[in-house]
Amino acid sequence: MQTATPPSTRKAWAKAIAQPATEFPLTPLPILSGRIPQGLRGSLYRNGPARLERGGQRMGHWFDGDGAILAVHFTDATATGVYRYVQTPAYQDEAAAGTLLYPNYGTKAAGRIWERWGKPVKNRANTSVLPLPDKLLTLWEGGNPYALDLQTLETWGRDRLDYLGEGDSFSAHPKCDPETGEIFNFGISLGLNSSLNLYKSDSTGKIVQKGTIPLKGIPLVHDFVLAGSYLVFFVPPVRVNLLPAALGVSSFGEAMEWRPQLGTQILIVDRETLSLVARSEADPWFQWHFANGYVNQQGSIVVEFIRYPDFGTNQRLQEIAIGEIHTITNEILWQVEINPQTGMIIAERELLDRYVEFPVVPDAQVGQASRSIYLALHRQDMDHRREIYSAIARFDCQTQTLIEADLGKNRYPSEPIHAPDALNPEQGWVLTVVYDGNSNQSEVWIYDSDALDQEPACRLQLPQVIALSFHGRWKSVG
Repeated sequence: MQTATPPSTRKAWAKAIAQPATEFPLTPLPILSGRIPQGLRGSLYRNGPARLERGGQRMGHWFDGDGAILAVHFTDATATGVYRYVQTPAYQDEAAAGTLLYPNYGTKAAGRIWERWGKPVKNRANTSVLPLPDKLLTLWEGGNPYALDLQTLETWGRDRLDYLGEGDSFSAHPKCDPETGEIFNFGISLGLNSSLNLYKSDSTGKIVQKGTIPLKGIPLVHDFVLAGSYLVFFVPPVRVNLLPAALGVSSFGEAMEWRPQLGTQILIVDRETLSLVARSEADPWFQWHFANGYVNQQGSIVVEFIRYPDFGTNQRLQEIAIGEIHTITNEILWQVEINPQTGMIIAERELLDRYVEFPVVPDAQVGQASRSIYLALHRQDMDHRREIYSAIARFDCQTQTLIEADLGKNRYPSEPIHAPDALNPEQGWVLTVVYDGNSNQSEVWIYDSDALDQEPACRLQLPQVIALSFHGRWKSVG
C-alpha cells in the first residue's frame, strides 16, 4: 500500500483523487459560458480510476483505482450527465468488506503471504470504453470487458463478446475501422512464454475471427495501431517476472523489469487473416499510446506514437496515486516509417519538441493519414517534473505546427476527444473534462477543433468532482 502525501505539499491536481469520487444520477448540466454547439449530438464517455482508497488503505498505483464512468449526453442544445462506478463482483466484494481484498497492478493481495497465493486479480474496469450500438463496454486489459447501459450506466455484467473465455484479456485500446465498421483488438495470454491473441469483431462487438502470435516471456503491451491493411504492434523490452507476482511477494508492477538489451520488437500483422507478416527488432524504447497509423503513397507503413526512452513512466504513474510526483519522464511525439514486408524501420523522427501524451485523431481518420493529432501536454510555464498535463493542443501534421489551449493555472484537462458536427461535415469539436483545482470542481469544456487557442465554445458544470481519468470515446447519435 502507498502512503498519501500530506495535503499541504500537494499540487492542485492531487485534490481530484485524494478522496473517492462521488457518483451522481442523470442530471441536467448548467451552462457556465457560451452555448452548446447546435450540431453536437451524441454522448461523451470517459473512464478512469475514481477510488484509490478503501477502509483507510491506499492502493499502490494509479492503475489500481476502481473504475467509474462519466457520460455526458447532448440533445436539443441541452446536456445531461451521469457518473457511476462499474459494479464488478470484486468491487462489490470490497465494498461489502470495507477493505481491499484483491491484488492488482501495483497492489499486493491482503493477508499473510501464504494467504496471497493464487488470489485472483481484480478487474478494475478503469481504463477505457467502447460504445457499441446497444451497450457500452468498459475496458481493462487484464480481463473481460463489462457491459453497461448507454444512458444510465447501469452495470449489466461481464461480456464475453460471444467468444472470450472467462480469463481472457481484451485490451483497453480497440481500433474501429471507420469504413467497414470492423473492430480490432488484442489480449495477452500469460505463461512462461505468452501469446498475443488478436480479435476481429463486427460493428456490434461480436468477435468473428481470432489469430494468435507467440511471444517470448511476458511483455507489457498496452496499445497497437491500425494502419491501412495492417495491424502494427511495438513490443517494448519490459518483461514480467511472473513468479514473485503469482506468489504474492510483489505486485505485478514491481515484477516488471526494464531489459533494454532485448530491444523493441516490431510486429506487422495482416488485418484480413490476423497472421504475422513480419517481425523485426529496433532500438529499445517504451510506449503506452499510439496516435495513428497509415500506409503512405510509397507503400510504407507510417506510425505516430508517444515514445519514452525507458520505463521510468511506471514509477511516475505510481507517484500520482500518492499525490506527489518526483520521477521525470521524456515523452515525445515520434514518427517511424516501416517496410511492411520486413518490419524494419526505414526512417524515424521526432515530430514535436514538447512532452505530450494521450494522442487522439478523429474517428473518421483512424488507420488513414490524419492532418490533426490532439494531445495533452504541459503548459510552457509549468514545472513538468511535478505536474500532470495542464493543457491540450492540436498538432497539424502538414504544417508541423501546434495550436494550444491554455486553460489557466491549476486547471487540468483530460485526454481531448474529437466529436464530429452532425450538421456540418467540415466542422468538428474537441471535448475535455477539466478539473479546476482553484475551485475544486469539474467541468466539460467544448472547443472548436481547429481553434483551440480561442475561448471554449461552451463550458458545462458537473455536479461532483470527476477523478482524473484515462481514456474516453465519443458516440454520435444514430
